[in-house]
Amino acid sequence: MKKIVFTGGGTVGHVTLNLLLIPRFLKEGWEVHYIGDKNGIEHEQIEKSGLKIQFHSIATGKLRRYFSIQNMLDVFKVGWGTLQSFFILAKIRPQALFSKGGFVSVPPVVAARLLGIPVFIHESDLSMGLANKIAYKFATTMYSTFEQAASLTKVKHVGAVTKVGHSHKVTPIQLPEILSQFDKELPTLLFVGGSGGAKVFNDFVNQYQAKLTERFNIINLTGDSSLNQLSPRLYRVDYVSELYQPLLEEADLVITRGGSNTIFELVALQKLHVIVPLGRNASRGDQIENARYFEEKGYAKQIDEEKLTYDQLVSCVEEVLTDGDAYRQNMAQSQEIQSLDDFYQLLLADINRKA
Repeated sequence: MKKIVFTGGGTVGHVTLNLLLIPRFLKEGWEVHYIGDKNGIEHEQIEKSGLKIQFHSIATGKLRRYFSIQNMLDVFKVGWGTLQSFFILAKIRPQALFSKGGFVSVPPVVAARLLGIPVFIHESDLSMGLANKIAYKFATTMYSTFEQAASLTKVKHVGAVTKVGHSHKVTPIQLPEILSQFDKELPTLLFVGGSGGAKVFNDFVNQYQAKLTERFNIINLTGDSSLNQLSPRLYRVDYVSELYQPLLEEADLVITRGGSNTIFELVALQKLHVIVPLGRNASRGDQIENARYFEEKGYAKQIDEEKLTYDQLVSCVEEVLTDGDAYRQNMAQSQEIQSLDDFYQLLLADINRKA
């Protein structure tokens, strides 16, 4: 039986593609394993998915770009995690290891290379994260979302791999209680900041709730159950699963962070959006780069987090809504969307060539 090992974690973005690919390998009769942190988001998401795969937990340390005494301690964790991964992979002997990134992925990638197991990694952002910068040195092939990264050797530009396409339509789910609170004459804005919400959006809605609901219906995915509220022109909820796509369809425009997975899904759906990227004080600047790229392509507008005011947001939103046809046309012409099935077939072919 053919075997494959997946790794990646730390954020939902480092797990999502794995969870989309795994069912296809299972359907084709592959034995599937996952290496990650039992206390990480990857284990939580796999448990929720109900996928019948074997999860192997390893020690992991966070990779930091700044000086911290914790870096010295985490070096030992990474070393121990690499040794654990070595013995796990030596026992499984898979045909390939696929990594979606995140600091937990480094030990399995290093161990796989030491064992001569082909390593395939995926980078979603315009510039590589620190984990993938390390992993790239040990990889057989890296797949990139953005074309710029394809200038490196070992890199294949595949575009954004998403489960939706330009023609994707969600099966309707009735939202009578929510929609009964909305004004059909007003546009609907959806604030979404990733799986855990975004404090900047929550604080913004808190501060300007009265003014916002004078001009818009507001949906705010908060990640914080204490903010849950359904009132005229306002729906705030901590977490949704089945309701996410229907709420997305209901929105006339989305205000989002600059994570590659989310914003490319919006392009695939041709959903109007404004990007408020995470600042450099809280990240390596990858969301800023993504947002700038999207604005240059004519897919969206962006607002610096430091400049996020009520007047600035309303001005930006009204501009995008007014020019909506142009933005949707630009998104429709995007050549950067790769279907999940096409990517699976490419990955499978590459694995078979290297195995």
